[in-house]
Amino acid sequence: MKHTLRNTAFATLVALAAAGVSAAGNHAGGHGHDADEAIGKPGVAAKATRTIHVDMTDGMRFNPASISVKQGETVRFVVKNSGQLKHELVLGTEKELKEHYEAMKKNPEMEHADPNMVTLAAGKSGEIVWQFTKAGKVDFACLQPGHYDAGMKGAVTVTRSGK
Repeated sequence: MKHTLRNTAFATLVALAAAGVSAAGNHAGGHGHDADEAIGKPGVAAKATRTIHVDMTDGMRFNPASISVKQGETVRFVVKNSGQLKHELVLGTEKELKEHYEAMKKNPEMEHADPNMVTLAAGKSGEIVWQFTKAGKVDFACLQPGHYDAGMKGAVTVTRSGK
């Protein structure tokens, strides 16, 4: 039974990964090219204009949960997990975050390493460097099972540049 469950889970992950690769070149449940354009793109660390510190807690909150940036700005997010549970910060559209969260609930041990996210064990820190290319809203959330439902989400408001 244990081997059957493990084999089924592995086969599911392989299928999801293959679907993600064929659709977008990244992990299962992730975002495609259109979503990348909607939320921006990976930034170049040397071009970051400022650093924003974000704390993740076992109270299922981000601090801050509301962030403002300017269109075109490259930001270095220094993310700290001050809790005892594994947490992550994933940038995306609300739609893709919800889709990815559903995949994470079915496969809680799913691991990923995309430029729009950082997953951290208790007490650890990491960073995301991101360029916000379009005005509007970019959501972020922790997609560990149960965390999104508990309210562990936030938003980046991208204001139109004056160019």
